Amino acid sequence: MIRTIIIDDEPRARKLLANILAKHCTNVSLVSQADDVQSGIRAIQEHKPDLVLLDIKMPGGSGFDLIEQLSDIDFKLIFVTAFEEYAVRAFKFSALDYILKPIDAEELISAIERVEKGLHKDDINLKLNAFISNIDSIAKEVKKIVLRTAESIHVVNVQDIIRCESERNYTWFYFNDNRKLLVSKPLNSFEELLEDYQFLRTHRSHLINLKYLERYDKAEGGTAIMKDNSSVPVANRRRELFMKLLEEL
Repeated sequence: MIRTIIIDDEPRARKLLANILAKHCTNVSLVSQADDVQSGIRAIQEHKPDLVLLDIKMPGGSGFDLIEQLSDIDFKLIFVTAFEEYAVRAFKFSALDYILKPIDAEELISAIERVEKGLHKDDINLKLNAFISNIDSIAKEVKKIVLRTAESIHVVNVQDIIRCESERNYTWFYFNDNRKLLVSKPLNSFEELLEDYQFLRTHRSHLINLKYLERYDKAEGGTAIMKDNSSVPVANRRRELFMKLLEEL
């Protein structure tokens, strides 16, 4: 059983979360509820949960304040948030689990299923630092993205990524310092996330950062030559959009 605590200052939200868990998540045991930072800390220290459903905006401090006051985080977190779109993007970049208010049952169930697949201890502080950096730099160019490999969790600057290449259900990331990482997610997971930062899917297996485009060779069906001397195919169906974006650079 996944021992779970709900921390939310809204009684209605706590009740709805509890009802969804009771009805649809038979593998979840709700061991406690709390309504602010201090009562939440007490509940965590007493019950030592596997999972905490944590509201962000609460009286007397935020969910982030609660996390900062804990010396050791050995449980999984799902944030419950009414944040706006920019903050949702920051959550995605930082690989933090979250559900949006108003609470949707299917979203919560999906989040619980993700927790089931990996109850190992995670480096939540690393992800939170990435999230805070992303929130603080909304108007700036630099964004940080959290990438998980089989061995580690990496926090990297989006602007340092030259290109991404699909390998079945994994993705190779290539960087401007000649590093590369094999990330445990398919390429589709990153296309929408990166499209606002001048990344373009040129091919079913390739996503490139147009800032690192060296030239476009029309021969052999069309090839993008990147600044690291890599050659990336441009599919026929993507060529029109590719050429249009080149004109806007």
